[in-house]
Amino acid sequence: MSPGGGGLSVGARRYPWTPRPGRYDRQVQRAIDLVARIVSTAFGSGHSPFAPGTAGSAVGLLLFWPMAAWPWFLQAAAAAGLFLVGALAAGRVARLAGSKDPGIVVVDEVVGQWVTLTALPFTPLTAGLGFLLFRAMDIVKPWPARDLERVPGGWGIMADDVAAGAYAHLALRVFLLVWPVG
Repeated sequence: MSPGGGGLSVGARRYPWTPRPGRYDRQVQRAIDLVARIVSTAFGSGHSPFAPGTAGSAVGLLLFWPMAAWPWFLQAAAAAGLFLVGALAAGRVARLAGSKDPGIVVVDEVVGQWVTLTALPFTPLTAGLGFLLFRAMDIVKPWPARDLERVPGGWGIMADDVAAGAYAHLALRVFLLVWPVG
């Protein structure tokens, strides 16, 4: 022990059961980075060579399909949970990539698609129209969605797509008021 009583002193003997500093940390960091990449790229769909955002939205639509039978509050809770996890994962991958919003990060599209479809009847028409409306709102980014991109880290990556999803949800709701789906 060191004279101050706080740990090993320089040249102190290491026992075989004492872990090496840094080895465990590197393994944990690698595992966290891997999970962050899987989540943020929506199982790799963000690596699509053509329109990765559209590929991520398609994954979001497919993942929402079994959730469509859930009550609306569970759908909303799942979207909120993925928003939190996605913001952390997106922020980490953005730091690793050295970019504010790397194109491979598409978990924001998944959450935006879920926000679009939450609490609505899930039919082929609403799924297809919800998909198209969300993609349009995500590209156009009406106010304040574009401003939300300035929020730092993964929170900004996610927030603008949640806003686009809310706009698409409202547009789809208006459509269903005018043309109800049986």
